[in-house]
Amino acid sequence: MIRLEHVTKVYGKGKNTTPALSDLDLSIEKGEIFGVIGHSGAGKSTLIRCINLLERPTSGHIWIDGVDLTKLGKGALQARRRKIGMIFQHFNLLSSATVYDNIAFPLRLAKTPEKNIRTRVDELLKLVGLEAHAQKYPAQLSGGQKQRVGIARALSSDPDVLLCDEATSALDPQTTDSILKLLLDINQRFNLTIVLITHEMNVIQSICDRVAVIHQGGIVEQGPVAEVFLKPQHPITRDFITRESSHSELLDAVLAGPHSESSLAVKISFLGDKTYESIMSRTVRETGVDFAILQGTISTLKSVPYGQLIVRFDGAPDAIQQTLDKLTAKGLNVEVMES
Repeated sequence: MIRLEHVTKVYGKGKNTTPALSDLDLSIEKGEIFGVIGHSGAGKSTLIRCINLLERPTSGHIWIDGVDLTKLGKGALQARRRKIGMIFQHFNLLSSATVYDNIAFPLRLAKTPEKNIRTRVDELLKLVGLEAHAQKYPAQLSGGQKQRVGIARALSSDPDVLLCDEATSALDPQTTDSILKLLLDINQRFNLTIVLITHEMNVIQSICDRVAVIHQGGIVEQGPVAEVFLKPQHPITRDFITRESSHSELLDAVLAGPHSESSLAVKISFLGDKTYESIMSRTVRETGVDFAILQGTISTLKSVPYGQLIVRFDGAPDAIQQTLDKLTAKGLNVEVMES
């Protein structure tokens, strides 16, 4: 669906250049929600703006549905962009236009007949839950309502791709959840490919199928969210995940708490149906070790149940190692916590 090949973006000229993207490759499948996560300045906003050529790459190719956008002339590129919706962190609504007119704006630019515009805008108002707000102005709306207008406007031209540039970072947690649920519903209802840029791991965890981690203009890790979340390989990825799960604070507490030389602190992660099975209790009965649960959570990675325990095992070193081996063999992810 979307393919980036050797994409490089450099700002400035001569000696005053700033690299934003460096020889970046990325593939996104049709109908998936693909997340890109990175710290500020990593290049993620440049990346998403290169996908629809709002930023033209210095070199490389951008393919969507088999068409290389970098090879298109101005008119053909504008036509292609109509099938690529985009929503923004700060909404970018027309302050002097009503909700209805904001949503209708792209259709009027495309010279769509007014009767068709009315039908389409009414459909979108219903989709995003703003039927009662059609004649209000942006200043009369909450942040979440403004973003719903932005989503409706981005969908007005019936796009194949929806680009979301930090679409929830200006919202409170409760509103963020409602917007993410709306995006997930849109994805499932219309099989719409969504590319979502964020610096928040919980956003990736909530709705994304796959994720890429961007750092200093390059992709340092990518894969299915569960795989990347459970087995992060790059230090930047581990930093995002440990900050999200308060890993460092827990580790300090574990190491400071009462323990003996035969104690071992372990993080154990469960995925899918294993989250609700009594694997831990059955295993320690077999090996004879004692354990204390220091912290535990159950959540979801998109719609897949996910659990995580911080456990201290006490017993003979051989028995503890046997316990870890058995848990691993039963499909759990086991990580010894080290300072």
